[in-house]
Amino acid sequence: MESKPSNSPSSLVDQHVFPGDVVLDLSKMTNQTIKLGSGLRQDGDAISAMKAGKLRFAKPNKYWVESSHKRNFLVDIKGPTLAFLPVLAFEGGTRRNIPKFEMGTLLYARVVMANTGMNPELACMDATGKAAEFGPLKDGYMFESTTGLSRMLLKSPPCPLLETLGKKLAFEIAVGLNGRVWVNASSPSIIILVANSIMKSESLSPVQQKIMVDNLLQRVQ
Repeated sequence: MESKPSNSPSSLVDQHVFPGDVVLDLSKMTNQTIKLGSGLRQDGDAISAMKAGKLRFAKPNKYWVESSHKRNFLVDIKGPTLAFLPVLAFEGGTRRNIPKFEMGTLLYARVVMANTGMNPELACMDATGKAAEFGPLKDGYMFESTTGLSRMLLKSPPCPLLETLGKKLAFEIAVGLNGRVWVNASSPSIIILVANSIMKSESLSPVQQKIMVDNLLQRVQ
């Protein structure tokens, strides 16, 4: 329990917080004592979260973190903060049908909410509630690229690189706007060829991309 004064609830009340987030600054609070509940700790004048969840406040003076680990997955999207993925944000998701993922599972998801000062919210279904192409990505190979390269790969109609590769090889690809790219195919050699082609393509013109792919294909045939 902390006995320094406070005159108003934290602006983060009812917002998602994550371990290490500072939720209260006691040096700026006056006129009321506060009590710290589960999931919070004090380090000098800083009160920070020790677990993921929602910061809760109960009058007159109690703060605590309501754990969300049973209702949300925490996802690294290469942003400044972790994103959260509700366990019901899957096609057919119910409280009795919660998906189970191992730590480090690769997911293809879309951002449904991203506001300043809040952790982004994800979903593994489209706007109609269908899974579409979203969900866990199994096997294959994931590598990091630039956001500029990922945008090039996502262009419609297909970029020359993917169009040329697709005419010669059978493979799956998932591209995130965060620069992460996943490739899968029937053999490791195809996966390597596709991944290498993508990583070498960013500074090439469309014509140069086609020439590069043709040269790589000739080497493996």
